[in-house]
Amino acid sequence: MDDISKCPVMHGSATNNKGVSTSNKDWWPNQLNINILHQNDKRSNPMAVAFNYKEEFKKLDYKSLKNDLTDLMTDSKDWWPADYGHYGPFFIRLTWHAAGTYRTWDGRGGGGTGDQRFAPLNSWPDNGNLDKARRLLWPIKQKYGNKISWADLFILAGNVAIESMGGKTFGFSGGREDIWTPPEDIYWGKENKWLENNRYTGKRILETPLGAVQMGLIYVNPQGPDGRPDPLASAHDIRETFARMAMNDAETVALTAGGHTFGKAHGAAPESNVGAEPEGAPIEEMGLGWKNVHGTGKGGDAITSGIEGPWTANPTKWDNGYFDLLFKYEWELVKSPAGAYQWHPINPDENDMAPDAADPSRKVTTIMTTADMAMKEDPEYNVISKRFHKNPDEFADTFARAWFKLLHRDMGPKTRYIGPEVPKEDLIWQDPVPEGSKKFDHEKIKNEIFKSGLSIQELVETAWASASTFRSTDMRGGANGARIRLAPQKDWEVNKPSQLKKVIDIYTVVSKNYDVSIADLIVYGGCIAIEKASGKKVPFSPGRGDASAEQTDADSFAVLEPLSDGFRNYQKQEFSVSPEEMLLDKSQLMGLTAPEMTVLLGGLRSLGISSNGFGVFTENINELSNDFFLNLLDMSTEWNKSENNHYIGIDRNTGDETKSASRVDLIFGSNSQLRAISEVYAVNDSKDVFLSDFIRAWNKVMNFDRFDLNS
Repeated sequence: MDDISKCPVMHGSATNNKGVSTSNKDWWPNQLNINILHQNDKRSNPMAVAFNYKEEFKKLDYKSLKNDLTDLMTDSKDWWPADYGHYGPFFIRLTWHAAGTYRTWDGRGGGGTGDQRFAPLNSWPDNGNLDKARRLLWPIKQKYGNKISWADLFILAGNVAIESMGGKTFGFSGGREDIWTPPEDIYWGKENKWLENNRYTGKRILETPLGAVQMGLIYVNPQGPDGRPDPLASAHDIRETFARMAMNDAETVALTAGGHTFGKAHGAAPESNVGAEPEGAPIEEMGLGWKNVHGTGKGGDAITSGIEGPWTANPTKWDNGYFDLLFKYEWELVKSPAGAYQWHPINPDENDMAPDAADPSRKVTTIMTTADMAMKEDPEYNVISKRFHKNPDEFADTFARAWFKLLHRDMGPKTRYIGPEVPKEDLIWQDPVPEGSKKFDHEKIKNEIFKSGLSIQELVETAWASASTFRSTDMRGGANGARIRLAPQKDWEVNKPSQLKKVIDIYTVVSKNYDVSIADLIVYGGCIAIEKASGKKVPFSPGRGDASAEQTDADSFAVLEPLSDGFRNYQKQEFSVSPEEMLLDKSQLMGLTAPEMTVLLGGLRSLGISSNGFGVFTENINELSNDFFLNLLDMSTEWNKSENNHYIGIDRNTGDETKSASRVDLIFGSNSQLRAISEVYAVNDSKDVFLSDFIRAWNKVMNFDRFDLNS
């Protein structure tokens, strides 16, 4: 027997014997992978089923926690000594890099789940040595236990750090719940090596939905685009990247200058001195990475970005030093001890030099990165930077608000915030919605809607169009607010603007007559249409409000437009990924399981919901039925490809064309996992199961954004 055949390990868990077995993905790399709908399975969560983190957070001694964090800032540990004797800048970086992965295109990333504990984020080059910051927080996490999540602790640590150095913060909300397995749903780029860049086309057009410029970076390369020290080219990258993370020019300048008011960059020696990242490090490193053999490997010998030096003369104090130095001096391009491009002031005054991070008796020059020089060289950034320089109070306030936005952008509406430091002010990026009324005359309103002549399809499709914009990634969208009646949603092609206007006009009259919100009417109309089509009771809970145009940042809602919605058989154009992959992506963004996705799509098809008419395998579109599944799995039909996303069903006996379908429709008979679910709804005794499952999934979608019901 060879060594492998003697091995007692079942090779599904083996790591080194790669040739022993192959996975389904190895055999069929193009097979649709529905695993993203099953991630964060309850079996991976060590917390009790009844555990409620928000309730635990309310029991937290918040003041004591903040005091302990404040003490930690200057309680330097020998195993990882603090620069200048203060961990504040280190924890600001931890917080920034936890929250800074957020991107507007799909709402993914951000600090809301504590995912920086896991690969790939824990091992990104841009997160170098933040493993030590997380370990410094461990005694505090251990003390307060499950009353504070890692996700909340990562964010709060940065706030306390700023406050401990004299900076101003805008507030803090708790409520971020930890995940327990690495997120598999986030596309970070196609590159397979750190710091590679294969994500631009044309004239520096960044691939959607990405925000960062290179694999393994949070934002931009501080040395300049792909390491080229060109400040104006860097400004282009900065502007696009920060915009994709929900920041305008003023917020971008404030965050850059405010963040670089504190601390230093680390590049004491070449990167060749640094070992593997945490996920690649040997077992005896106990989850730590980037072991540094240069000198002591820490303190003044630390190596992280490769850039070396502080930005200001007072690296642990909030002041206007960043702008003072940026505009006082001319700057020359040099290289750090690690060989990285950076900028030094020409002939700096001694008062403008900083203490050495490890030896305060020594003075060192301050530095700027190429990204910092963009704040001076780019015309728009220059105007803002000079304004902030002349108006330090405006700078401090803009930074505090932008920092708060950075940390909370992925938390959704303010109604989800908890804790003693929740700001009272409503901010437009929080998508505010007025409180709705719970009063609702069901029978009279039902009669009024049915008297209007609106069809079941119009009622259902409008409700779906409104509610299905919800994204579980950043808790945006949904039916609450009725923003489907406002720009830009009212004009989206997928929403059939002329049909939508007809429905909204009728709802507007009913809203005035019965003093109820249009948001409630949109959902209620869909519910009573399904009741009529199914003969079953469909739950409805009033209480939604109607947002105004003034409460709606139209530009920020543009990214919620469905470019593909398989539930409605809609695709705006051809994409590099298949329609069925985009269906999975939308389902995962919404928070649906594979069975919920399946039953909803089949039910909507049975009601005639299909923008191109494909997949409507029924004689009666006014009845909610399992006809889609019955006909999809009928072996009397043979399917032939007509066009890229169009398939023709041929009767095997007569040769007649009997059906039309899209790739999205056929995937429920083609993919073995989805077919297994479809078969549940196609067996002879499945009608009641199908109806109850559809109504349950429908109710979930209609109430995704009802945080008052779901908390």
